[in-house]
Amino acid sequence: MTKKYDVAIIGSGMGGSTLAAILARQGLDVIVFEAGQHPKFAIGESTILETSEMMRALAKFYDVPELAYFSSENYLDYAGTTHGVKRHFGFVHHEVGQEPTPDTTLQAIIPKEPYGHELHIYRQDSDSFLNSVAISYRTEVLQNTPVSSVDFSDDSVEITTSKGEIYQAEYIVDAGGFRSLLAEKFDLRDFDLQTNTRGMFTHMVDVPCFHDVSFSREENGVPFRWSEGTLHHLFEGGWLWVIPFNNHPDTTNLVTSVGLLLDPRVHPAQKDLSPEEEFYGFIEKYPGLKRQFTNAKPIRSWVRAERLQYSSKKVVGNRFALMGHAAGFIDPLYSKGLYVTHMTIMLLADLLLKAKDSGDYSAKAFAPLEEITLGYIKMHDQLTVNSIKSWSNYKLWRVYSVQWLLGAYLEYLMLSITRMRAKSRREYIALLKDNRLAGGGFAAFFTLQEKVDALFDTVDPANELDVDRMVAEANALFRAFKWLPLPFNAILDGKNHLAKNKFRLTLFSKEDGFMGGGAYRQHFFGEMSLLDLGIKGAEDKL
Repeated sequence: MTKKYDVAIIGSGMGGSTLAAILARQGLDVIVFEAGQHPKFAIGESTILETSEMMRALAKFYDVPELAYFSSENYLDYAGTTHGVKRHFGFVHHEVGQEPTPDTTLQAIIPKEPYGHELHIYRQDSDSFLNSVAISYRTEVLQNTPVSSVDFSDDSVEITTSKGEIYQAEYIVDAGGFRSLLAEKFDLRDFDLQTNTRGMFTHMVDVPCFHDVSFSREENGVPFRWSEGTLHHLFEGGWLWVIPFNNHPDTTNLVTSVGLLLDPRVHPAQKDLSPEEEFYGFIEKYPGLKRQFTNAKPIRSWVRAERLQYSSKKVVGNRFALMGHAAGFIDPLYSKGLYVTHMTIMLLADLLLKAKDSGDYSAKAFAPLEEITLGYIKMHDQLTVNSIKSWSNYKLWRVYSVQWLLGAYLEYLMLSITRMRAKSRREYIALLKDNRLAGGGFAAFFTLQEKVDALFDTVDPANELDVDRMVAEANALFRAFKWLPLPFNAILDGKNHLAKNKFRLTLFSKEDGFMGGGAYRQHFFGEMSLLDLGIKGAEDKL
């Protein structure tokens, strides 16, 4: 008699392996089908505060401590020394034929306290490790085993591999990325999105810190070197990432991840050139970029991808769900992809455990997963398309960066405080039901965000009068937002970095401090007092 698994998962990347480890740890019979074999190349290498907080929450609420190993530099002894450290989000703006200047840069500092700085994750090692964690919790993992077909009945899912082997499960999760078998089977792909970028990327060695080929850190007036974080080079119609893994004393990895993202409506594809030829031809137009990559050498073949953006008409059906990049993808900008994946894992794992008890594997039972997944994709699309538009005129980017910063701050605040407040996993999930990638589910932020985005939708970046008008209106909206942190006001005033040390006495003010008042305090902190917060924070630090 064929064994029937509780859950089958297609794909053993970070998302698939994490979900498998959680479900197996909670007592479910899980089987994973992986077309390739670990270790394997993957991008999505830069963590953010929201992703790290989700890793901590998953580790806590599902009792899988290994999931926290990639949440902070403090765990490098466990995660390994092939990963880099991320002390900031860095941005340098470029114009064709001109040198960049310190006043068109932004360094968004990631706080060291209480959890430590973020990481640049060397995915071939992280994904292999998490796959091993899943196996250690008794997940059955079949590598080099592509799935050729999936068939559904009222009471089962039948999976057939390319080798002709047949397996059965109660439910199947497709975490197989863009080429999702289930998205293809049910014609689920949706390309009606605002953002439009194509990409080319690789891993390189001998990529110097940008401060070494341009203005110095002292001239720049920022707390950290560009190589100590994720560097985004910005220009009209696109951006370029630089993610070093060799940026701390204990590193054993010489590699830097490099990727170029371009709007094909501004920069049409040059298909007569190889990806490497197109990359070097493009950066030739920007003196600073050209110098940074003069002596850089790829260690693997370049990968070229046509339009990156896609979503899904549906994310769940009877006995199946799409997860992570199988459900949709916008752009690597702001490193939101891993956060979306981990948030959906939090919810999907809970729904699967409920289904195990109830026997209800219907689309209706899993509808909350579809709602949150598509909501996150929609917000990321809006944030990305207007960010790219803003890079056509630095005055626009100066103000839109605050939209990104504020949304990320409130999202992280909601995640971290909710983990402290919630007495159970179900309460934690319930408190986060209104989150949409940015803003922490706070209605006042969504009102502000929609107003600012409406301004950006209509502005003409080439019309300086129009730009100045819109910037003034957006500035007024942000400054009228009662809960805008003071450091973000400083960015609006022209400062090019957030403070390295964010502690100040005014944070303890009853109404205007960190916990705020009114609807803000109730939404983010509930009945927590400042003393409660201090105790929880101290417990976390320990």
